[in-house]
Amino acid sequence: MDISKRQFLQQLGVVTAGASLIPMAQAGISLSPQRREGSDKHRYAMLIDLRRCIGCQSCTVSCAIENQSPQGSFRTNVNQYQVKLEGREEVTNVLLPRLCNHCDEPPCVPVCPVQATFQRKDGIVVIDNTRCVGCAYCVQACPYDARFINHSTQTADKCTFCAHRLEAGLLPACVESCVGGARVIGDMKDSQSTLSKMLAQHRHEIKVLKPENNTQPHVFYLGLDDAFVAPLQGRAQPSLWQEVGECHA
Repeated sequence: MDISKRQFLQQLGVVTAGASLIPMAQAGISLSPQRREGSDKHRYAMLIDLRRCIGCQSCTVSCAIENQSPQGSFRTNVNQYQVKLEGREEVTNVLLPRLCNHCDEPPCVPVCPVQATFQRKDGIVVIDNTRCVGCAYCVQACPYDARFINHSTQTADKCTFCAHRLEAGLLPACVESCVGGARVIGDMKDSQSTLSKMLAQHRHEIKVLKPENNTQPHVFYLGLDDAFVAPLQGRAQPSLWQEVGECHA
């Protein structure tokens, strides 16, 4: 049967589109278009399973390509620490993916003098670049070092959970490219989403960064060593881990 190049590409598009929608359905993310402010029917969050992260930086690269981040600036990356136990000679590597935590109480929002930073109804914290004046107040306010000034646009920049992709029925670039399947995006208001099921299954193991700040972050970690959390909880004992080196993407 003869088939034109146009017909072939149209059929291929249907197949690839269908394939991309499968993980979205598992994530419990609506495929209907959302308005600029999002929908309060959803509350998006991300779970990072550190047991699966291999530090390949595929998430960093795919995010930079998708969002056209300027050279040397990243919306997400995987920090690599070389650490050792106190009193011992053993040294090991610890991986810690970092990104905007899309907090329920984001400290970056109230400090913005022009209301360029705001939180959508679905929990995603975004920046209106048409209003941002590049004052960097939000950069200083973020306890997770997740913001930077984009020197190409002269405005604040950060991870948005790839909201534009979510609205198109796609996974965020970092989730889609994760080799080990360490990143899971989903709707916390959907009890059947993969995210909700994993949070329920591992509820005693889930940790967040800097819990003492009471920002209610919505990037959760599974397999995060207590040493990254213990010093932030006011414990008298020093951390079991000591940082001896750090390497950024």
